Amino acid sequence: MKPLLSILITCFVIQIHSQTIISGTVYNTQKEPIIGANVYLEGTYDGGTTNEDGVFSFSTSKTGSQTLIISFLSYETFTMLGDISYMKDLNIKLKDDVNTLDAVVLSAGTFSAGDNSKVNVLKPLDVVTTASALGDFVGALQTLPGTTTVAEDGRLFVRGGDASETQIFIDGIRVFTPYTPTTNNAPTRGRYSPFLFDGITFSTGGYSAEYGQALSSVLLLNTIDEPDQEKTDIGIMSVGATLGNTQKWEKSSVSVNASYVNLAPYNAIFSNRNDFIKPFETASGEAVFRRKTNSGLFKLYSAFDTSSFELIQEDINQPEGQFIKLNNNNFYVNGSYSGVLSDTWSMQTGFSFTNAKNKVNLGESAIRDTEQSIHSKLKFKNRISNRFKLYFGAEYFKTDFEEQFNNEFVDNVNYGFDNNIVAAFTEADIFLSKNLAFKTGLRAEYSNLFDDFTLAPRATMAYKISAKSQLSIAYGDFYQNPTSNVLKFNQDFDPANAKHYILNYQYNADRKIFRAEAYYKDYNSLAKFSGDFPSFDSSFNSNGSGFARGIDFFWRDSKSIKNIDYWLSYSLLDTKRNDRNFPELAQPNFANTHNFSAVAKYWIDDWKSQVGFSYAYASGRTFTDPNKPGFLNEKTKAFNNLSVNWAYLISPQKILYASVNNVLGFKNINGYQYANTPNMNGNFNRRALRPALDQFFFVGFFWTISEDKKSNQLDNL
Repeated sequence: MKPLLSILITCFVIQIHSQTIISGTVYNTQKEPIIGANVYLEGTYDGGTTNEDGVFSFSTSKTGSQTLIISFLSYETFTMLGDISYMKDLNIKLKDDVNTLDAVVLSAGTFSAGDNSKVNVLKPLDVVTTASALGDFVGALQTLPGTTTVAEDGRLFVRGGDASETQIFIDGIRVFTPYTPTTNNAPTRGRYSPFLFDGITFSTGGYSAEYGQALSSVLLLNTIDEPDQEKTDIGIMSVGATLGNTQKWEKSSVSVNASYVNLAPYNAIFSNRNDFIKPFETASGEAVFRRKTNSGLFKLYSAFDTSSFELIQEDINQPEGQFIKLNNNNFYVNGSYSGVLSDTWSMQTGFSFTNAKNKVNLGESAIRDTEQSIHSKLKFKNRISNRFKLYFGAEYFKTDFEEQFNNEFVDNVNYGFDNNIVAAFTEADIFLSKNLAFKTGLRAEYSNLFDDFTLAPRATMAYKISAKSQLSIAYGDFYQNPTSNVLKFNQDFDPANAKHYILNYQYNADRKIFRAEAYYKDYNSLAKFSGDFPSFDSSFNSNGSGFARGIDFFWRDSKSIKNIDYWLSYSLLDTKRNDRNFPELAQPNFANTHNFSAVAKYWIDDWKSQVGFSYAYASGRTFTDPNKPGFLNEKTKAFNNLSVNWAYLISPQKILYASVNNVLGFKNINGYQYANTPNMNGNFNRRALRPALDQFFFVGFFWTISEDKKSNQLDNL
């Protein structure tokens, strides 16, 4: 018995002597102890936690080379590989995790919605539930600061820039013809259905070096990666109908949408300043195919629409009016792939093709134009660490534009241009801590049409000044070729240039967001021409210049008042240009000094309804009164618009929806047309120009048929 007891005691003593004590202290970058950090040896149960002094100590029977891991919420995990005998009295500093929700965000000049951003000022559903938006991306974005109300146009005018200075991308690939064509004083609309997209990033300045050929702004739209269910959507509206269907398989899915709109019912009810021979009519279809691979996602998006109308428009210089007939066909296809190459490398690539044809008759003149455009891009990302990410890539743009002109004096005059642009870009995200981050990049472009090479540096810095607020600054150099309405006549230009300087403050906490942003834009090499409009005999040059400066405010609160979500935005803009046919530096007629917008949505439980309103105010815009000396010497009266909407949930999958634009019937004026010759008193007569669709009533019934009977159709609006 005694020998056995001796053996057991000996083994116990040996076991005690084979244990190694691992100890140390864990603290943060401010040298404060971290309490409750998890400390352990990888692949074992040996470990412990730090006490109130940040100290840990535990024993292990392991020997030799081992991996010690220390982790704690909101800090980067620390890993130490070495001989276990040296893991005594360690001093370990944990760095802040820059990927946490409370980390600083590079947000100067950028509004995000539903794109997995840490700070979203809009939701994807805001596009279709905002009263004044009427289901259009641009309508929703015009409630944000930095945009200018140009009600008769319908496109995005950003911070003193013309609408052509804003470019739209789908899944990172350029859209060359994003709007439906229209006539004077009739606002255009975006071509694409918001139901197929779940991510929106709207940059009003200082955007990434990845994007070029945009002087003022970029709008990034991301199609849905994976639909939540199979379903069929049916919509019956006062001016048309929509039909959509989604099918899912194990690794792929497809969504299709079709719509038809005819404004004949609207024209019959509401008086119109246009005498429609054939009312506006459009039919469109979209499809998105998705396919998952072992390491990525392939998406193919395609869209086709055709639209037409024929009318006689009021014209002070033509008693019988101006005859206008338009027919448009537009096809767009976009393919993209994003995939993971390794633990640190990923890539994105894409391609788009546009084929747009317009047939326009203006009185006795016939214009036929065709645009075929291509965009291809390849981008790589190297996540060197959580604190340093490198992006680089290249892209190619090609545009072939041809136009044919006929009237009673000339026959089959052809003109146009071919343009090829090659670009390369590189960019880095640098997070020094979760409170301080930088983005710096460089873009290089070569334009074959101008035989011109440009370099555009861009940089952003963001610093978190408190747990809920941060400051950001940004600088960017941007280049863009002139638009097709001048390039088709002359190609002897320099690329237009704009420099952006931005200072941003942002507060974000508990479903409340406040943003204040000041900016300055310096324009150079803008296109100029002689005459009222560019034409065959105009003189052209690139001597235009200008500036835009201002401050934007935005506040959104979905917390303070029960069942109410609202936001307010205000923009102050001071801008002048000497471009186009301007004889001097002047405020352009598309710019408002003051823009204010208020949006509110209220859910009423007892009524199973959501009601909402949108109010927009814009100060007057400049115009030239030939009865007075000077250029752009007068301003219109202020613009006002109050829109309301109502959505009633008939059942979880059926909803009745109504919306009224300009419910109070404000008589907004966007300018004046003057007679070409003076009257007997020597004055030039004028007529007021008002948006053709300044008041619009819309009613719709939407029905979703899906396997998920509990799905809420209100969420699909």
